[in-house]
Amino acid sequence: MNALRLLKTSTFQLAAVYMGLFAVSALVMLAFVYWSTIGYMSSQTDSTIEAEIKGLADTYRRGGLQSLAGLVNERMANDPDRTMLYLFATNEYKPLGGNLPAWPEAVPTGDGWVNFTLGEDGAASTARGKVFGVRGNLRLLVAMDIAALQATESLLLKAYVWGMALALVLALLGGVLMSASVTRRIETINQTSREIMSGRLHRRMPLRGTNDEFDQLASNLNAMLEQIDLLVESVRNVADGVAHDLRTPLTRLRSKLERLAIAPGLNPNVRRELDHCIDEADGLLQTFSALLRIARIESGRHEASMVDVDLLELAGDACELYQANAEDQGVGLRCEGTPVTLRADRDLLFQALINLIDNALKYGGQGEVTLEVGSDAQGDFLSVRDRGPGLAEEDRVRVTGRFFRAAESAKVAGSGLGLSLVQAVAGMHGARLELENAHPGLRVSLRFPKTPAPV
Repeated sequence: MNALRLLKTSTFQLAAVYMGLFAVSALVMLAFVYWSTIGYMSSQTDSTIEAEIKGLADTYRRGGLQSLAGLVNERMANDPDRTMLYLFATNEYKPLGGNLPAWPEAVPTGDGWVNFTLGEDGAASTARGKVFGVRGNLRLLVAMDIAALQATESLLLKAYVWGMALALVLALLGGVLMSASVTRRIETINQTSREIMSGRLHRRMPLRGTNDEFDQLASNLNAMLEQIDLLVESVRNVADGVAHDLRTPLTRLRSKLERLAIAPGLNPNVRRELDHCIDEADGLLQTFSALLRIARIESGRHEASMVDVDLLELAGDACELYQANAEDQGVGLRCEGTPVTLRADRDLLFQALINLIDNALKYGGQGEVTLEVGSDAQGDFLSVRDRGPGLAEEDRVRVTGRFFRAAESAKVAGSGLGLSLVQAVAGMHGARLELENAHPGLRVSLRFPKTPAPV
C-alpha cells in the first residue's frame, strides 16, 4: 500500500491524534515520577547531612572542640570511600583538618546549603553540604558526595527519554498497522463497489463473521444491493419480455405489409406508405433484437466463443466494411496502431466496434474517424475517435443507458441502444468503456485488463 496514501487515511490521522495525546500524558506522568524520585533522593541526602550535623553539634556541646574533632576523625576513618566530607577551617577559610584539601568554591543554594565540585575536570563530581560555626571563629563544613545521586538522575532521565521514544515508535507502528488493517477492509468494500458500478450487480460486500461495525455496514449494503438488484432485474425482465413478446407479432405484421406492398394494381402512394411502414417495422425489429442480445449478454446466457483475436486485424475488417459508407458521407476512415492479441468473442467484439464506428459517422460530423489499437501501462485498448463536437460531461455518465440519446443527436435516426450493447460486450470481456472529449471530437475506447506476461 502506498505510504503517502496511508498517511492520509482518517484512521492513521486518528491514531496520530491519539499518539499525541498519549505522548503528552506519558510526558506529564514521567516528569512527575522523575521529579518525585529525584526530589525524594535529594531530600534523603539533605536529611543525612542534617542528621550528621545534628550529631556533631550534640557532641560539640557535650565535649567541646576536642570531642568534635575526635568524632570527625572517627567518622573519616570509618568512611574510606569518602562518602561524607568534613573540613575544619578558620574564619578566613584556612584549612585546619578534614578530608578536603582546601575550602571549596561553593555555590550557596539557600539556608546555609552549598554545592561545590570535587576533583579535577576529568573525574569531577558534585558535593552538597552545609556550614556551621564553631566557637573560636572556626567553621565546619559537612558535605556528602552526590555523584551517585547525579548518576541515578542521569540514568533515570535517559531511561525516560528512551522509554518515551520507544513508546512513540510502538504507538506509531500500532497506528500504521491499525490504519493498514482498516484501509484494507475499506478498500475491499471500495473494490466491490467499483465492480458493482461497472455492471456486476451480483457482487456483494465480503463479510468476516466478526459482526463488528464493518460487518454490519457490509450486511446493510448487501441488503440494499439485493433490493436494487431485484428492482433492476424486474425492470430488465419487463423490457426483455416486451421485446420478446412483441417481436413475433411484429414479424407477422411486417410479412403482411410486405405481401400487401407487392400486390398487383396497388396505388403507388399506398405502396410508398407500405414501404415506409416496412422500414419502421425493420427498425423496431432491430431494436428488439438489440435489447434481447444485451439481455443475453448481461445475464450470462450468451454462449461466448472465446478465441485469440487480433484487434488490429479486427479494426481493419471494420474499416473495410464501412469505408464506402464513410466516403459517401465525406468522412475519412483510417485504422492505425500495433498488433494486439487477446482472448475474446470475435463476433461480439466486431459488433461492438461497428456500433462505435456507426456512432462516430452519425454524430462526428465531417472530418475523419480514426480507429487505434495499442497497449500502454494500463493494458490493451481499442479506440474510435471522431472530429465532432464531443459529448457533454453530464451526458457521458448516462450515454450507456438504454434508449438514452443526447439532445444533439435527437435529429439523427437511432434507438439509443448502440453504446448499451458496447457496454454489455465490454463487461463480458472484463473491459472498461471509456468516453473522453479529444478536443476536437470524442474518443470512445474499450480498455482491456492488462494480462500478466508469461513466466
